Amino acid sequence: MIAAYQAQCQARVDAALERLLQAPRGELQRLYQAMRYSVVNGGKRVRPLLVYAACETLGGDAERADGAACAVELIHAYSLVHDDLPAMDDDDLRRGQPTTHRAFDEASAILAGDGLQSLAFEVLTDAGRNPHDAELRLAMVAELARAAGPQGMVGGQAIDLGSVGRELDQAALEIMHRHKTGALIEASVRLGALASGAAEPSTLKALEVYAQAIGLAFQVQDDILDVESDTATLGKTQGKDEANHKPTYPALLGLEQAKAYALELRDQALHALRPFDHRAEPLRDLARYIVERRH
Repeated sequence: MIAAYQAQCQARVDAALERLLQAPRGELQRLYQAMRYSVVNGGKRVRPLLVYAACETLGGDAERADGAACAVELIHAYSLVHDDLPAMDDDDLRRGQPTTHRAFDEASAILAGDGLQSLAFEVLTDAGRNPHDAELRLAMVAELARAAGPQGMVGGQAIDLGSVGRELDQAALEIMHRHKTGALIEASVRLGALASGAAEPSTLKALEVYAQAIGLAFQVQDDILDVESDTATLGKTQGKDEANHKPTYPALLGLEQAKAYALELRDQALHALRPFDHRAEPLRDLARYIVERRH
């Protein structure tokens, strides 16, 4: 079920991203090549899927969510480009291919990330790509800015870098990952709900509980895969967290307990969706997929 839905949403958002990543001038060709390389070279598109699924859960059409779906993927891609830099995680592989700074150079990677970040907000403010009234577009911009900035993803990366070689308890580890990974996942669900035009406080609250649970489950499963999987399957260097002495859930809880915690978070997410009808099935399937995926 999720495979067909994933393929459908991937095709939709990938077509929209391709249109966005065409160089408008010859002088910008290399920059746009680096930006495009960073976005279209694979990826599960989990965040756009969440945007579309949340929108459809509330009765919205997928077309109304295209702008938000593109925006969250552009932010996600920019974060990966910058996280992979030598000054950050110093990775050579991403999605089974050389990281952007290896395929181009460090300066091009920095600029590509900067360009992707700016483009995400341009998409949300453009009425042609995000067909909502100005007030709703502004709310969506604010939502994404909070999730991507110092109180969200960027803050989480700062905490992560500052935690290398340190022992964190579970509460501290969860604070880090609710910022680094969870914030953008939560924003994806909220943006999809807003895009539907039918978001109410009660439905938003239920969707927030769902998103918080899967955001954390996503990171727990990532940590598990870093232990259990291999580089070819992951598309990135396996065992990097342990080699870099980063705090992880398997290191803190033990591997089996980490797996049990991922399943507990999945169940919390599914429980939060009880008020919704069959239109929430893609969200339910995504909660299951997040803890069952192998890469």
